[in-house]
Amino acid sequence: MFIPATPKEVKERGWDELDVILVSGDAYVDSSYNGSAVIGHWLIDNGYRVGMIAQPDIGSGDDITRLGAPRLFWGVSAGCVDSMVANYSATKKRRKDDDFTPGGVNDRRPDRACIVYSNLIRKHFKGAMIVLGGIESSLRRIAHYDMWSDSVRRSILFDSKADAITYGMAELSNLGIADALKNGTEWKDVKGICYASPERNKEYIEMPPFERVSADNDEFITAFRIFYDNCDPLTAKGIMQRHGDRYLIQNPPSPHLSADTLDRIYELDYENAVHPRHLKEGAVRSLETIKQSLTTHRGCYGECNFCAIAVHQGRTVISRSEDSIVREAERIASKKGFNGIIYDVGGPTANMYGIECIKKCQTGACRDKRCLYPKICERMPLDHGRQITLLDRIMNVSGVKKVFITSGIRYDMIVHDRTNGERYLDHIAGSNISGQLKVAPEHISRDVLELMGKPGRNELLKFREMFERSNEKQGKKQFLTYYLMAAHPGCYERHMEELRRFVISELGTVPEQIQIFTPTPSTFSTMMYHTRRDTDNKKNIKAEHSMQMKQRQKDILLGTKK
Repeated sequence: MFIPATPKEVKERGWDELDVILVSGDAYVDSSYNGSAVIGHWLIDNGYRVGMIAQPDIGSGDDITRLGAPRLFWGVSAGCVDSMVANYSATKKRRKDDDFTPGGVNDRRPDRACIVYSNLIRKHFKGAMIVLGGIESSLRRIAHYDMWSDSVRRSILFDSKADAITYGMAELSNLGIADALKNGTEWKDVKGICYASPERNKEYIEMPPFERVSADNDEFITAFRIFYDNCDPLTAKGIMQRHGDRYLIQNPPSPHLSADTLDRIYELDYENAVHPRHLKEGAVRSLETIKQSLTTHRGCYGECNFCAIAVHQGRTVISRSEDSIVREAERIASKKGFNGIIYDVGGPTANMYGIECIKKCQTGACRDKRCLYPKICERMPLDHGRQITLLDRIMNVSGVKKVFITSGIRYDMIVHDRTNGERYLDHIAGSNISGQLKVAPEHISRDVLELMGKPGRNELLKFREMFERSNEKQGKKQFLTYYLMAAHPGCYERHMEELRRFVISELGTVPEQIQIFTPTPSTFSTMMYHTRRDTDNKKNIKAEHSMQMKQRQKDILLGTKK
């Protein structure tokens, strides 16, 4: 059932008012892939009355006022993507298309959407309680570098004048705030939130203040390291950062969800459809790729330096039960119009499902080393057997004819899985890809890979050999598609020339899937981009800030440099 988005739908639920109203920069797609929909259904399942306002018109009060004022709070999100990333390319060109907007035209999501929507609410509802959520506010919760203004900006909490931020995936923190407000207890004690305070918290770690991190690169690096080292629920301390005469207070993260809770969240009453209010406005393209797809887990321990997943979803993989995933596949297959295809079975990294370090789950992520880089930790119990079983069970669901994996995979995990790595690759080559498998080496230069936190070229070549053998066994001619990156911090034009030679001579293909590095907030690579220092703050590195020269690096790889 859809979350009410109109006064009529509120009345049909038998509600006379709402406890929480969610505002999103995306069209309202009622799916577990839509964060606002997840939070809404989760709160409803816990007894709260929730409404949804998607992509409100910021030029008037008609949309934002249509459901009235919530009894407890407004939940504001820019959508599934940071609004600046959604609206601009890596070279700051305005994007024309938006897969999360009806009709596909990028004309509904404002720049810095969390700030704009919060101001819109304040304009029409004085004294409203506003809670920010989603990836935009999560990654901008401390003083952060912003590429689009080429400056260090304050926490989005202060720029939006919101009351709180629920960071990370935020089911527990949103529920905690709702429960506290309902019961008249202190909501500022809830884990997984940020709020402003005129006073320091003497028990929390103090980061260098905004005024210093915005003026001094060493202070910026120190602040970021404190931030990054306090994201794991089992080891993190509370942190704080002064902005002028106030402090940003970040409580320790929410606890990890249990597998049972994750099952419950993904089996809530989603319609897997666009809300009827949007139908006359055109199709929402993102729905086509998600309505027949399955999320198997959350989190990623790859910790690529340019990726924000480790900060937002966490470095610990939490997997759903096979039974829950199969039940969801059965529901999808029973829907009218199902074409027999499950388009994806995955998560942030598809083949991390069911594979996690026991020590990390008990005592938290290691502070002095990573799970997969520079080599795979001996404590990581690599075994793709559980994934093979899951894929077979989904394939046996009545009505399912084909099961694909389109989420990314870590090929180094397959190479080093001595138990079932080859068997897993044989399985997906034979049954779960359609002509090509996407992998993301990003680069092959040792200097650049070290700064990215990615495995070396030898791992890629070993995987390609394995993939070719799997195809021979299956009697198929399938291909690898390589995702590559230009203009990462520390990358020179000579590195791009080296990459082009390797792709053509060693991989036997022509580079096609190339992205220019985008310094999104709160990643190690963005820290390097801004400070022009490496991850350990030991040496200076090149960080290309010229849009023209970024494009030139990409053109070198494409072979179109003039």
